[in-house]
Amino acid sequence: MRFIPSIMTSLLKDIDRRAFKAIVKRHDGDAYGKSFNSWEHLVTLLFAQLSGASSLRAIETGFNAQSPHHYHLGCGRIARSTLADANARRPAAIFAELFGTLSGGLGRKARREAQETLRLIDSTPVPLSSLFDCAASNGHIKGLKLHVVHDLAANAPLACEITKANVNDIAFGRGLTLESGMTYVFDKAYCHFGWWAAIDAAKSHFVTRPKKNMRWKTLRLRPLGKVKGDGFTILADRQVRLASKGDSKLPIFLRRITVRRENNERFDILTNDQERSACNVAACYKARWQIELFFKWVKQNLNIKKFMALNENAVRLQILAAMIAFVLLQIARSMSQNKLTPRRFAELVTTFLHTRRSMADIEKPPPINPSKPKPIHPDQLLFRYA
Repeated sequence: MRFIPSIMTSLLKDIDRRAFKAIVKRHDGDAYGKSFNSWEHLVTLLFAQLSGASSLRAIETGFNAQSPHHYHLGCGRIARSTLADANARRPAAIFAELFGTLSGGLGRKARREAQETLRLIDSTPVPLSSLFDCAASNGHIKGLKLHVVHDLAANAPLACEITKANVNDIAFGRGLTLESGMTYVFDKAYCHFGWWAAIDAAKSHFVTRPKKNMRWKTLRLRPLGKVKGDGFTILADRQVRLASKGDSKLPIFLRRITVRRENNERFDILTNDQERSACNVAACYKARWQIELFFKWVKQNLNIKKFMALNENAVRLQILAAMIAFVLLQIARSMSQNKLTPRRFAELVTTFLHTRRSMADIEKPPPINPSKPKPIHPDQLLFRYA
């Protein structure tokens, strides 16, 4: 009889075990926990994210109850104290590098299939109580901040970083490796003339909004062309240059596009892209909303709100496990070629996490009980033996 892996096993097969061992070796990840190695730790935290377990006791009880599946997962039984020690001591860089490897493969696949690639950059707060020593206040919330570069074509994050809540967003942006031919979309929190010039020097484009105190000199008016978009109207398209005190720090010409939403709200968009139409540039900025939907999806369907420990390393590991779980779900959903929404697919994975069935048939009803005889077609030839 052909072996059918469980849904959890099928999700994990997209992780290259040999590459993961190399990552663990580089960071000496098993130096202090050989009885509970990095692979077992990864599987346990992914189980917690996909099953909805939000405490050490719930993880221990739920995972140990599935002992028949431990062999194929490459794990054994776990203990709360062992998991707590691993959360406090195992380097978070192991999970961060694994996330980068998985998301990088997903991004390359999307670039081969997509006509153009938009990179959406934003951050979301991770509120923590005063019991967490790692929590820092930025005047609005106290906790950490999750910075993400989101690939619109792959509908998945390509890079992420966890910082204190009081770290400026532009610090993450300036640390990114810029790729030629990409279009980076971000809001006014990423206003830095040197970084904008670096994006232009890398032969890439950016689409953003200017701050209110910026002063611009109009060089010429550009032809509008199509003015109606999906929920907005183009009012003006100008070739401009910075006319404020810091103009020497921005030695590039920009376009200032004025847009009016359906609710009559007006705002300006800045870009160094001289080729796209004004309507297309506005549509690129509107697509930035997809990263907000990504943050909302992760917070609603995975666990980055209730943490299992008070130390910073455990918090970082839990957030990175959620990001890895999201990428694995996206890869599995893409490979299974079903038409389920991401939320519905995640719900089915949670329901059938330890069920032995094909990922492609996850939405189909269970097969007919083989112990019950099926009706015989009248034209079928029967063979009977005495």
